[in-house]
Amino acid sequence: MLLRDLYYHVKPAVPRSLRLAVRRARARRLRRRFSASWPIDVASGRTPAGWRGWPRGEAFAFVLTHDVEGAIGLGRCRALADMEMSLGFRSAFNFVPEGEYEVPSQLRRALMADGFEIGVHDLHHDGRLYRSRTRFRTAAQTINRYLASWESVGFRSAFMLHNLAWLQDLDALYDASTFDTDPFEPQPDGVKTIFPFWVARPDGTGYVELPYTLPQDSTLFLILQEPTIETWRRKLDWVARHGGLALVNVHPDYMSFGPAKGRHEYDAGLYRALLQYVRNRYDGRCWFALPREVANYVRRFQDVESDVESDREVGIAAASAQGPLA
Repeated sequence: MLLRDLYYHVKPAVPRSLRLAVRRARARRLRRRFSASWPIDVASGRTPAGWRGWPRGEAFAFVLTHDVEGAIGLGRCRALADMEMSLGFRSAFNFVPEGEYEVPSQLRRALMADGFEIGVHDLHHDGRLYRSRTRFRTAAQTINRYLASWESVGFRSAFMLHNLAWLQDLDALYDASTFDTDPFEPQPDGVKTIFPFWVARPDGTGYVELPYTLPQDSTLFLILQEPTIETWRRKLDWVARHGGLALVNVHPDYMSFGPAKGRHEYDAGLYRALLQYVRNRYDGRCWFALPREVANYVRRFQDVESDVESDREVGIAAASAQGPLA
């Protein structure tokens, strides 16, 4: 058993306050060690070959996602959605299908009616999805049923664990379980790009990978205990200058919408400040998009390239059939 697997096995028995203290001590060391590559890894800003820019010539894309981990977060989804709508934003809410809560169909329908997206967040949120290839194949069948019944096209693993080859088992348009750089995650192998990219299956189909590129709220405000959104602003401005995807993941579980703040929460006003900053600074210059919209846009690239390649192959075959030119 990997050390990571052992951690998720004993995690339920370890007090949350102790887990948080250990993570904070580890994060302080990691922040010093990776100061040259977090929150900005310069190599991640390279424009990919063949990149065609954003749909209407926008400078960059801005995408909001939320992982709803537990019952507390579930109860705060409506307040979070209302905050975003008041500022003209929409986001994707990713729910755990078989976690500690049951997702009310009324909530999913209401969010979708208001223009939000619904995604699938792991299966049990216990860190065991990737324990073995067999386990993943079995879980993928169940996840695919939830994708279909929830009318969802996006997936994200718990704890940002990922295996891009195994994820090909899912009937998803996109996965969002990776990041450009994040040494604080249990699987810290960043994809080193701030752009979405295509992951091809052997049969020629595939899915879009959407890495998150702004640090997670839990990392900034709970682990590193930052009092402001300066890191978010700094990274966002850098992504904007390089024309990439500014994708952020925040958790309603950790956001306090009231006057009192719990020991494991941060003031929701910090998130509001990010939205206001983006609206004030980049309105008219940025594509405010849902993750499915970005994924569909990238897939159209792939479809066009596939059509061009097919035409090229047909042309080559026809030329070959005619024989050499006289």
